[in-house]
Amino acid sequence: MAHHCRPLVVTVPTEELRAALGSTPGTEVLVWDLSGEPPGQDPDLVVVPYMADPAVLTALRGLRPLLVQSQSIGYEGVTDVLPSGHTFSNAAGVHEASTAELAIGMMIASQRRLPALVHAQAEHRWAHAGSLSLADSRVIVIGQGGVGQAVVRRLRPFEVDVIRVASTRRHDPDGVISAVAELPALLPAADIVALAVPLNASTISLVDREFLAMMKPDALVVNVARGKVVATEDLVESVRAGRVRAALDVVDPEPLPPEHALWCLEGVLLTPHVGGHSAAMLPRVVALLRRQIHALSAGEPPLNVVIPATA
Repeated sequence: MAHHCRPLVVTVPTEELRAALGSTPGTEVLVWDLSGEPPGQDPDLVVVPYMADPAVLTALRGLRPLLVQSQSIGYEGVTDVLPSGHTFSNAAGVHEASTAELAIGMMIASQRRLPALVHAQAEHRWAHAGSLSLADSRVIVIGQGGVGQAVVRRLRPFEVDVIRVASTRRHDPDGVISAVAELPALLPAADIVALAVPLNASTISLVDREFLAMMKPDALVVNVARGKVVATEDLVESVRAGRVRAALDVVDPEPLPPEHALWCLEGVLLTPHVGGHSAAMLPRVVALLRRQIHALSAGEPPLNVVIPATA
């Protein structure tokens, strides 16, 4: 890639992000959220609105940016709508810590009955009772990408038995990573199963009726991956039967309709897809954008490319 001599034209979707990016030498930063007409100058780096439907990428037709930058880690559906000739990068390194932080928080909240205790507080009721614990539990973390690894690192100080699972069995300096195919032998002894996998053909409905039936009675499913990794109706059926509990930051469908059963099922803790949306997000997005700007200006390959340009 040749060295970029003229100032880079960077578009960002919000004024907040433009202000946070500040005055970056060698760049002109414009606000464009991929709706309406594109800026007058052909952009070099286009930042996609956070949590936007992939369909917004059709606004790039006729443009030739050097890079299209997502603010999310996942990029399912992007290949179907991204115009040819565009390079697309995800936001690896931005959300892993916050998402793992939420996953641990949901585990603690569910095991220690915090939702029930909050309700008791609202009723001015002293509801002293024992609870389950995160300490001394066995936790399976399915998915060993950035989020899964961050969850594992945060679990270890809680004195848990962590079992790591990925698509294939392998070893690393920390020991064995089991394969998804080994789950039938692992699930019956697990107190908590955390999902941190990407959404693809092999993970859609990974957690279905058969999976749930193999789980230990009263075990907890924690989903910080994507909603479609869990077969929602199978989960509802299993929770209603009192077999498992669930802590879900992502669901299918999303957003969850007001009348959906998951809202009021006992044993279900819901958060509205906020895993990565913390105070840590903006400065980490800005840091990533500055690294991308430096790479493009220097004629170096961009970071985090998940969809390379095609003719």
